Amino acid sequence: MRRITELGGRRAPFLRWSALRMVFGGKSLLKNWQVGDGREQALLEYVEQHARRGDAADVVQVIDEFCYQQSIMMNVGDEKGEILDAALRKVQAGLVLELGTYCGYSATRMASVAPHARIVSVEFSADNAAIARRILDHAGVGDRVSVVVGHLGDGGTTADRLEAEHGFGTGSVDFAFVDHAKDAYLPDLHLMLDRGWLHPGSVVVADNVRLPGAPKYRAYMQEQEGKDWRTVEHPSHVEYQTLLKDLVLESTYQP
Repeated sequence: MRRITELGGRRAPFLRWSALRMVFGGKSLLKNWQVGDGREQALLEYVEQHARRGDAADVVQVIDEFCYQQSIMMNVGDEKGEILDAALRKVQAGLVLELGTYCGYSATRMASVAPHARIVSVEFSADNAAIARRILDHAGVGDRVSVVVGHLGDGGTTADRLEAEHGFGTGSVDFAFVDHAKDAYLPDLHLMLDRGWLHPGSVVVADNVRLPGAPKYRAYMQEQEGKDWRTVEHPSHVEYQTLLKDLVLESTYQP
């Protein structure tokens, strides 16, 4: 008998209760950036129990296992994660900025792919940041990944802190991954530009551009194509399933 999480041979884990609970927990997500059913803490405990300490690649695999078998999470996931990996491998990254740490999956993944990079990840939720730090430490990359609680739209407080404490300045950011509030993608990109953090050749990867969607960000990149930016659109699927389509944008700054 076909499992309820499969339709026409495609993965559809969003039909599981954990996915429905995420939808029903929309109010908690918008306020706290946690689903509200304890799955983030459960993920941490699962990683600490099942992943090899000091092995970042194994931590990533174990998180994917949890998301397929236990509860869906708001990670970039395995399919789109490979797009992120490939984009990062093209850059000799010294400093990576991530917007949206959540539980540390993509930061762990990037630290594994770019072992010489320093990663600064900005997370709105202090609870998520605490979980992410423990997962990053378990993966053995906590010394290269700094999780900063805040957001770039707070009037300059977080941006000032990045400059004062984490070495952000003119041309400092080689690679950025944006995977936070979708309506913040474009304003936060403009902040990076206004502060001069990007340099010619800096790459910005944006997740979930189609679903939930960041239409203003995509329209901006389309309007700037061949001017200040060169963008590749990578068709993909929403994390941990193969029915709902998504889009990842890989944009290179070339002013």
